[in-house]
Amino acid sequence: MGATDPVKAVEEREEETEKKKKQKKQRGVKADDEEGEESKDKDELNHHRFLASLNRLNPTNPLRIIVNNGGGGRFTTPPPPPNPAQPLRSSSRVPPPVQIPPARTQTPEEPQPPPSPSPSTPPPPPLQHQPRSLFTQTPQQTLASLNSSKYTNKFFLFLFILHKIVAIGFVCFLVFKGVQGLIGSNGSVKRKEQRILRFLLPQVEAASLLSIILAFSWQMAIRLWPDFMIHFILWSTFLMSLSSGILLLCFQMPATDAVGVGLIAFSIGNGLYACWVTRRIKFCSKILVKSLEPVSKFSDLNLPTYYMLAAGFFWMSLWIFGVIGALNFYFPPLVIIGLVLSLAWTTEVMRNVVNLTVSRVIALFYLRGMQSSTRFSFQRALSRNLGSACLGSLFVPTIEALRIVARGLNLLKGEDEFMFCCANCCLKLMTFIFEHGNGWAFVQIAAYGKGFVRASQDTWKLFEDVDMVEIVDADITSSICFLTGICSGCVCVIVAAAWTHTVYKPFTATISLLAFFIGYLMTRISMALPHACVSCYYACYAENPESRFFDKTIKDRQGLIKNGRVVVHTPRVRRALA
Repeated sequence: MGATDPVKAVEEREEETEKKKKQKKQRGVKADDEEGEESKDKDELNHHRFLASLNRLNPTNPLRIIVNNGGGGRFTTPPPPPNPAQPLRSSSRVPPPVQIPPARTQTPEEPQPPPSPSPSTPPPPPLQHQPRSLFTQTPQQTLASLNSSKYTNKFFLFLFILHKIVAIGFVCFLVFKGVQGLIGSNGSVKRKEQRILRFLLPQVEAASLLSIILAFSWQMAIRLWPDFMIHFILWSTFLMSLSSGILLLCFQMPATDAVGVGLIAFSIGNGLYACWVTRRIKFCSKILVKSLEPVSKFSDLNLPTYYMLAAGFFWMSLWIFGVIGALNFYFPPLVIIGLVLSLAWTTEVMRNVVNLTVSRVIALFYLRGMQSSTRFSFQRALSRNLGSACLGSLFVPTIEALRIVARGLNLLKGEDEFMFCCANCCLKLMTFIFEHGNGWAFVQIAAYGKGFVRASQDTWKLFEDVDMVEIVDADITSSICFLTGICSGCVCVIVAAAWTHTVYKPFTATISLLAFFIGYLMTRISMALPHACVSCYYACYAENPESRFFDKTIKDRQGLIKNGRVVVHTPRVRRALA
């Protein structure tokens, strides 16, 4: 017994040391696991904080829009549902199980079952994990519609393309007929075309170049001095139209007298209009100044205007040769009238292409705070939105002209209901047509890719919802742009008529009309930029009046109108109160 006691003691000591070593190893593994879990918990906490910071971003923030459109996949994926058989943990990552050496085998403790609910207390509903997007404040449908790939008003797009193919082919044919008459014939046709080339073509080309110079000058002046230029355009158009009319009357020819009387009549109406809108000029100047502020943020915003003016000059030069060739074709007056209508539609489409381009760039700046690409907007205007530009160019000028006539009849009817019994009916009809087709529609066409009629209805509905109908009806920006084109046309008439009367008097009236037409159309293309800026300001304000890009100018105007301190003289149809 005595010999065996020391051996047992040694064995017991060895077992105790082995137990201590095993316990230290187990404690080390547990410590490593705890440190790993703590680091994982910290990573997940930082990740959740990052998601929360992204969720607090403004919906108009470009980073939030980019992440929400393309890069938000990793943030919007919902976490996997937890396994009910396993207890909930603070971390979703389960550490690897600890392997216990077989030398130390312990009976595992059985988990205690959860307490059963009392009969009076209903069991809690099961957890339903629904996918939730990180950016819930920004509507996905609206953001997707900004890049709509649909072609709008496809029928009118096809009609315009077909018209251009026929027009180009016919003009080339007329140029061929003109060259054939100039080279192949030896009689009166050849002498007539030689006179035209010598005494008509230089004046018309000079009028085209002068109209481009005037177009750039008008646009630059309006962007630099908008407040002054509104007064200047109103009265300079009156003086130029009156001066050109008097000049044509001084030539004492029947044709020039007729054109001169028309210009003098227009100058009288222009003077009356300038006196009538005097009270609106101050508010219009404020809106024009405010709407032109974003233009300085886009250095290439004027490039579409340059492209369209260059294309217009090239097409007008070819068009003039077609007019010369039409004199050697059947029914020259009808052919020339058709060429004039074709040129008018083409240049109006060019103007609305610039309008759509500028409207998209400025509208996305107001609505989303984005600085979009002018080149991309120009490509959309020439492709997907070209059908709406063709439809609007075909009907908007006619609708606005007829609406002006209906308003004039409504103003003049007075007490004589017998003579103007249909004035109110005509005004109602034109108001209904205007609500379904107006120039304000180009903002929503450019921004959301809508069709022309739907965009007109939606825009007008926005104006009615925020009580802006009287304000946009009384706006004179479109009239200012129209009068700018008239003023340029009258300047071209003065130059071309004086030149032609000196070299060849019989062409004076014809060249005067051509010069006026060319000067008006080219200037209208350049004035699409300020017109689009003002349209975007009104339409985007109606969509989001609380935006930080707008001040209280329109709200103050609405308050003055409601208080009766501002009287809007524009006649309109009174709507019955619901």
